[in-house]
Amino acid sequence: MSEYLYLDNAATTWPKPPAVRQAMVQFMDKVGANPGRSGHRMSLAAARLLYRGREEIAALVGCDDPLRVVFCANATAALNLALHGLLNPGDHVVCTSMEHNSVMRPLRVLEQGGVLLTVVQCSVTGELTCAAVEQAITPRTRLIVATHASNAVGTLLPVDELAQLATKRNVLLLVDAAQTLGAIPLDLRQTPIDLLAFTGHKALFGPMGTGGLVIGPRVPLSALKPLLQGGTGSRSEEEEQPDFLPDKYESGTPNVVGVAGLAAGVRWLRRQGVETIRAREEKLTAHLLSGLKNVAGVTIYGPDSAARRAPVVLFNVEGKDPAVVAQRLDRQYGIMCRPGLHCAPRAHRTIGTFPQGAVRFSLSAFTTRRQIERAVQAVARIAGGKR
Repeated sequence: MSEYLYLDNAATTWPKPPAVRQAMVQFMDKVGANPGRSGHRMSLAAARLLYRGREEIAALVGCDDPLRVVFCANATAALNLALHGLLNPGDHVVCTSMEHNSVMRPLRVLEQGGVLLTVVQCSVTGELTCAAVEQAITPRTRLIVATHASNAVGTLLPVDELAQLATKRNVLLLVDAAQTLGAIPLDLRQTPIDLLAFTGHKALFGPMGTGGLVIGPRVPLSALKPLLQGGTGSRSEEEEQPDFLPDKYESGTPNVVGVAGLAAGVRWLRRQGVETIRAREEKLTAHLLSGLKNVAGVTIYGPDSAARRAPVVLFNVEGKDPAVVAQRLDRQYGIMCRPGLHCAPRAHRTIGTFPQGAVRFSLSAFTTRRQIERAVQAVARIAGGKR
């Protein structure tokens, strides 16, 4: 078997730029202290690293104030902060049928507590019309929630139009950018998303355990409750939680070693240019779509055009269980990918692949054209019954 081919980047990107590991080792070897808890030089150095992480994220998304970047453990934690922090019994929320369980599960819990939920149905390719979302808005609607791109099938949702709609109807917009931040250009000055949830370990190339929520100026902090209360290193004389950013939402010692790696990943990403990476990945995705379309017995899900999807391709091989296909890709061809429902059962119901699921190939900035061709050849051999 030749070298491994990793096509599971929608789960987490691999490999990472070498600078990510170097930054984390540098923190562990040279800094190591707790930020904001002391005034000595090591604590101050840790605080500066944490702030640089906020600056990198803010610069990437066009946020004018780095203090509006709140670090969390991952996108799921950020989404839970936004949903549980903002919604109260009697509030109405609109989401789409392409959401990951990181959105659907907290919404179902909130629904049991009296929050009203409308799930807007997307097309069989996973695409959404803003008109359908607007029709779902009621006088009690407080929030629209949408993924930027489906983690299952890659379909991009129209967040620009949703941001305009949310502003026009005076409701807030929460976007799950777990699959897109770093892979798809996004500028909050042009697309005013109120709450942007992101993860650090995917297209931002940071380590696992990093992520956050960018909070826009339309969000009233008095109405967004923190999920945790406790030590922040600030206002130590008070027993009440600080009411300012980011401390209100960052209780406990932060993951500075993780943020150091995340900041290095984002710096690397910005040097490459998100637009450049997007253009390259779009071409590779188109090449993968084209190759798989020519394989007899393969069904591809989602939009035909690579321009309308993140670098994710979902497919099935006629007559074969997706789990078995993925297992053969690993064991016989050294190709890593993810089969199944991808923690998005509602999305799979929408595109018609529930309950069996499908096989997902997902690319990154390190994927090559030769690797794409190798993957297509492996699928063709499996579809043709060859070893």
